[in-house]
Amino acid sequence: VQLQASGGGLVLPGGSLRLSCAASGQTSYRFTMGWFRQVPGKEREFVAATRWGGGSTVYADSAKGRFTISRDNTKKTVYLQMNSLKPEDTAVYYCAADNTMILSSMGTGSAYDYWGQGTLVTVSS
Repeated sequence: VQLQASGGGLVLPGGSLRLSCAASGQTSYRFTMGWFRQVPGKEREFVAATRWGGGSTVYADSAKGRFTISRDNTKKTVYLQMNSLKPEDTAVYYCAADNTMILSSMGTGSAYDYWGQGTLVTVSS
C-alpha cells in the first residue's frame, strides 16, 4: 500500500484546512487509515482514524469537536477536515494505513504498517 498525502499549508488561527490521503494497492475489510501529527522534538501524536469495514472512527481528545475524518471507499481516500485551527495544531501531519487493524489499536502508531510522506500544517497569524 502506498499513501499520498496533500492539503497542508499556512492558515490563520480559527481557520480551516482539509487534508487528503489517497491509498493505492490492495485493501481488506479491516483496512484502516489514520492521521497522526508530529512537532519537531516531540513524540508523534494520534489525531483520528477510520476503518473501512464497519465504519468505525476514533478521535484524539484534542481533535474532538474540531476535526472530522471521512473517507471515500471507492477512491481509497481519507480526508481530515480541520476547523477552528489553533497555533498548537501546527505540525507535520502524516497519514497511515494498515490492512489488519483491530479496533482497539486504531489510535496506536506502531499498529500501522504504511505511512505517507507528511504534509506541513502551519497555524499562525
